[in-house]
Amino acid sequence: MKKLLYILFFALIGQAAWAQKFGYVDSKYILGHVQAYQDAQSELDKISADWQKEIEQKYESIEKMEKAFQAEKILLTEEMKKKREDEINEKRKEARELQKRRFGVEGDLFKKREEMVKPIQDEIYTAIQEVASQGGLMVVFDKANDSNILYSNPKHDISDKVLKKMGLKPGETTDGGDEETEEVTKEQKEGGKPESKPGAGVKNDMKSPTGAKKRP
Repeated sequence: MKKLLYILFFALIGQAAWAQKFGYVDSKYILGHVQAYQDAQSELDKISADWQKEIEQKYESIEKMEKAFQAEKILLTEEMKKKREDEINEKRKEARELQKRRFGVEGDLFKKREEMVKPIQDEIYTAIQEVASQGGLMVVFDKANDSNILYSNPKHDISDKVLKKMGLKPGETTDGGDEETEEVTKEQKEGGKPESKPGAGVKNDMKSPTGAKKRP
């Protein structure tokens, strides 16, 4: 009986020690505290909208050219028809190339996002590394981004520690909005009576690229 108790005791100790090797963060929660990320995202949205408008205007111009050509086609010689068709095709090609250059893989928007957002993500990643190293964690999961975590014990959530490492105050998100929420830390949500304040929910995460509508 005593031997069995010893086995159970060391098994529990080993299990507890193993559990301490893992932690997780909520990147959506963390990004909601970073004003630079909110500013970058707003600027990227504006840039994306401006570029999309530019592309839409080119396609609208092409549509006008096509309508004018169809209306005048009967009056044109074969040579004039060919010239007009070539002009329309060239304009369409230019519009598609512009769309690809702006919104394609590794296009202008991708590069702009890398320039503006990646330094912020790197700062967060560095803080996570430092917190994990100090806590002796082997693995840190991200609860926000399509993780396979079915259950997570709040005591292993290091999000607030990461924010403090970055010099930010947990519970005070920087993104604005109309919806009222309680600005509380992760620890307060799980264990105490948090102070309620009006705030806003987070709408962005670490993987929030700005997209664009596709045209034929």
